[in-house]
Amino acid sequence: MTYGCIASMKARPGLRDEVVSLLLGAADGLRQAGCDLYLVGLSEDDETTIWVTEVWRTREQHDASLELPEAKAAIGRAVPMLTGEFTRQDMAVAGGLGL
Repeated sequence: MTYGCIASMKARPGLRDEVVSLLLGAADGLRQAGCDLYLVGLSEDDETTIWVTEVWRTREQHDASLELPEAKAAIGRAVPMLTGEFTRQDMAVAGGLGL
């Protein structure tokens, strides 16, 4: 079954837009790596929370994508701008609109 993940992270005050830019810039090669959906969203409740929703053909492809040089570089640039507060929910995707 298709693998999905919904995660949140908190940026340091004033840095959310820069983190979002890094996340979106790193999205270019994800389709070739096995990603069918990559969505970056902003919390309407606060100015620091970022939501990322991903759907991958397999969990293994997702995990392998984190080892790509572009992903490692983006993560390395983003980490200092984050507070360290993360949530994550893994799921088996049954289907949906846009997939």
